[in-house]
Amino acid sequence: MSTSTTCPYCGVGCGVLATRDGTIKGDPDHPSNFGRLCSKGAALGETLGLEGRLLAPQIAGRKTGWDAALDLVAKKFTDAISDHGPNSVAFYVSGQFLTEDYYVANKLMKGYIGSANIDTNSRLCMASSVAGHIRAFGTDTVPGTYEDLEQADLIVLVGSNLAWCHPVLYQRIAAAKEARPELTVVNIDPRRTATTQLADLHLQIAPDGDIALFNGLLSYLVDTQMIDLAYVHDHVSNCRDAVLAARATDPLGSGLRAQDLRTFYRLWAGTEKVVTVFSQGVNQSRCGTDKVNAILNCHLVTGRIGKPGMGPFSVTGQPNAMGGREVGGLANMLACHLDIANPDHRMAVQNAWQSPTICTRPGLKAVDLFQACADGRIKALWIMSTNPAVSMPDADGVARAIANVPFTVVTDIMARTDTGDLAGVLLPAAGWGEKSGTVTNSERRISRQRAFLPAPGMARPDWDIISDVARRMGFQGFEYDSPAAIFREYARLTELSVTFGKDLDLTGLSDLSDDGYETLAPVQWPVPRDGMARGRFFGNGQYFHTGGKARMIPTVPPQVETRDGFLLNTGRIRDQWHTMTRTGKSPRLSRHLAEPYIEIHPLDAADIGVGPADLIQLSSSHGRGVFRALIADKAQRGQLFAPMHWTRQRSSAGWVNASVLCGRDPVSGQPALKSAVVQAKRFAAAWYGFAASAAPMQPNRPYAAVSLTDTGSRGEVAGIKPPPDWEAEARAITAISDGTISTLHDAGSGLVRVAITVNDRIAALFFASPRPVALNRDAVVALIGTDTPPLQALAGRSGSGRADAGAVICSCFSVGINTLREALAAGATSVEALGAVTCAGTNCGSCKPELAALLSVARLPMAAE
Repeated sequence: MSTSTTCPYCGVGCGVLATRDGTIKGDPDHPSNFGRLCSKGAALGETLGLEGRLLAPQIAGRKTGWDAALDLVAKKFTDAISDHGPNSVAFYVSGQFLTEDYYVANKLMKGYIGSANIDTNSRLCMASSVAGHIRAFGTDTVPGTYEDLEQADLIVLVGSNLAWCHPVLYQRIAAAKEARPELTVVNIDPRRTATTQLADLHLQIAPDGDIALFNGLLSYLVDTQMIDLAYVHDHVSNCRDAVLAARATDPLGSGLRAQDLRTFYRLWAGTEKVVTVFSQGVNQSRCGTDKVNAILNCHLVTGRIGKPGMGPFSVTGQPNAMGGREVGGLANMLACHLDIANPDHRMAVQNAWQSPTICTRPGLKAVDLFQACADGRIKALWIMSTNPAVSMPDADGVARAIANVPFTVVTDIMARTDTGDLAGVLLPAAGWGEKSGTVTNSERRISRQRAFLPAPGMARPDWDIISDVARRMGFQGFEYDSPAAIFREYARLTELSVTFGKDLDLTGLSDLSDDGYETLAPVQWPVPRDGMARGRFFGNGQYFHTGGKARMIPTVPPQVETRDGFLLNTGRIRDQWHTMTRTGKSPRLSRHLAEPYIEIHPLDAADIGVGPADLIQLSSSHGRGVFRALIADKAQRGQLFAPMHWTRQRSSAGWVNASVLCGRDPVSGQPALKSAVVQAKRFAAAWYGFAASAAPMQPNRPYAAVSLTDTGSRGEVAGIKPPPDWEAEARAITAISDGTISTLHDAGSGLVRVAITVNDRIAALFFASPRPVALNRDAVVALIGTDTPPLQALAGRSGSGRADAGAVICSCFSVGINTLREALAAGATSVEALGAVTCAGTNCGSCKPELAALLSVARLPMAAE
C-alpha cells in the first residue's frame, strides 16, 4: 500500500506515492506535478537506507539518552540567556523543515526567549524576493500559479536554470510549448544552460545586468504607450519616480546588444499574457531586491498581474521556503507575515501565544549571525537540518565561527556532516518518510508530508525535540501531542494576518480535526473561513499597503566594479541536492557528475594552461579549492561556474564556498553567491588516479572526490608528488588493508595498475598516471566483488566485453553519451527516437534537455551544408 506524500527537494512541491519497500512513483492526482518526477525524486527510494544515520543523541561524541542531552541543551541556553541576555543565543534552521517544525522553533525563540536571532538557509535563496514583494505589494505575496505557465503566451525565465533546479516545472512548460508551439520562451542568463535548449531567445546578460535590462523595458513600455494608465491611476503609486530612475539607466549596461534589447522589448510589450519567472540568478546578488522590483515594476505598469497567464513569479529553491516565510522563519519577520517593527503586531502575537515576552527588533540575518559567532557574541547556537559549514559563503570561516561558540547543538539525520562535526551535542531527527507535517510550495500550495516508515533508533521529529527543550527551559505553551495540533494553532494565528490587513489566511483550516489533517488534500492559500479560496492575488487591483495600492520602486543598476580575477557563479546540478546528505546515498545519481568541477571557457582555460580533465585550483583571500576542469563555452569569458554540493565528507578540497567571499544585498541581507571574485590556475598534479573499492573510501589526498557505488565506492584522486610505494598508496586510498595485491607498472608511460583480491574476489582496483586517467570507469566499478582474475581486471574492461557507454546522461537507465552518439549515428533524429532506442528520457525526463542539446550538435554539419 502506498502513502501519498510530498517530495523533500525543490520548491515545486511534487506529490509522491511511496511504499515501505522504497517504491516511488509520482502522484498523478497532485496538482503540482500530475505524476511527473525528476531524477532526484524518482531516486528517493534509494536514499532511505540507514547507513550513516544518527540514531541516538551524542554528547562530546558519546552516545547518551534523550534526557541527558536535552537537559544539557536546556541548561546551556538558559544559562547563556541569564548571563548574557536573550540575544546571546541563536537558532539557524532550514527550508527543509516542515512548517510545524518552523512554527515551534520561531515561537520558542521570538515569543519565549525574546530574541529574533533565528534565521534560515532560505536567506540564501529567496530573501531578496521576500523584500521585493513587501516593498511592492505591502506583504510577501506570490501572486501566480503554475497554471499561469501553461496559459501564458510568453514565459521569461530570469536567472533560472529551471531544467536542472526545478525540472518538473520545466517539463510542464515544455509540454505546454509542444501543445502550443506559439508559446514563446525567453531565457535570460549569463550562462547557456540546459534550460536554454527550450528557449526561442537566449539573452546572455552580463552579471547583475538585470536592472539595466528591465529598467530599459520600463522606459520602452512608457515610450511606446504600452502602460495601462487606468490601472496605474487606480492601483499603483510611485510610478513617476520609478520611470525617472529607469530613464536614467542605459539598457546597454545589461551587456546585451541593442538589437537583442529591441527584440526582447517588442516581444514583452506586444504580448499581454506574459509570465516572468525569476530565481537564484536574481536573488543571490548584491542588488537582488532591486532586481526583483525592476521586474515587478514592468508588470505593475502594464497591469499584467493577478490574471490567468500573466504575472511575476518567484520560484523558491527549497521544499518549504514558503512555509518558513508563513510562520516567520526569517530573522526580520513575525509569524503570519506580521512585522517585528510594529508594536501592535508584536502585542497581538504575544497575546495569542500567551508568551512571557516577545522580540522587539529584527534578529541577526545569516551572514551576521555567523559573524556574531566568530566574534564571541553568540554563546549558545542550535543548528537544525542544515549544513552551513558548506553552504554559507566563506564556508571555512563559518566553520571556524561555529567552532568558536561555547555551546553548539546540531539536529540532523546524519551522524557525520561538516557542521555536525563541530558540535558538542548531536540530536537525531526523523527524516523524510519518517515524520509528518506540511510544506508550502512556490505557488502557495500546502501539501502533506506523511510518514510511511518508522523513525529509526531514537530519532524524533524536530517539533517534538524543540518542544521538549522549551518545556525543560520552564516554558508553558509547548504541550503538543501531534503536528496536527501545531497546524491548528498556526492556522488560528493567521486570524491576526486578516485583522491587520495582510494576505495570509488559513482560518478555514483552524478547526481541522486530526482525521481531517491526516487526509488534507493539497490546498492553495488563502483558505478563509467562508471557504472562498482564490488561486491568484491582485486580480482585483487590491494590494496590502495602506491605501490599497501597489508601489513601484525606483531602481538603479550597480556600478561595474573592476576586478582582478574571474567572476565565480555557484549553483546546483541536475542530480544532486544541497550538500548531498540525501542524494549522495544514491549511486545512480552520483554517476551523472561524479566530482566537483569548474566550468571554464576554452579561451580562459588556454590562458591558464588548463587542458581537458586537468584540475583547477581556485583561490581567494580566505579560501581555496581544487576542482576538475570542465571546458565549455557555456559561460562568457572571465566567468566560472561551480556546483555547491560537495562537502568535506566527499571531497578533499571541493566545497566551493570556501573560496566565496561576497557582498550582500543591503535590503534583504542575501549573499551575492553568483559573483565572487577568485583566482584560478592549473593545479600542478604530479599524478592522477581513479579507484574503485568494496570499502568506503575517504577523500584523503590533495585532490580527492568519492561517491557511493552499488558495490562500495569510487574515487578520483591526484597527488602533488609520486608516492614512494604505489602498492601502499593503493591500499591507503581504497581502504583495503588485507588481501593479495597484484601490480602492473609501465615505466614508459608511467601508468600504474593495482588490483587487490580478498577471498579470490576483486576488492579494489586502482589506476594512476602522470596524466588524467582515461578508462571505462563503469566497467572498473562493475568488476568489484567479482571473481575476475586480477590481470584481466587490470585491463580496466568489463568481462562481458561491453563497450564503454561514456559519461552518464540518463541517470534513470544509466545511458551514457557514447551509447546516445551511436543511436544518433544509426539515424535517431528526435528525443523520442533516442528514447525508443536507448530508453534515455523515458522515465523522469530530466535528461531531455541534454538529449535535445546532443541532437542540436548532431545537426550542425547538416546546417552548414
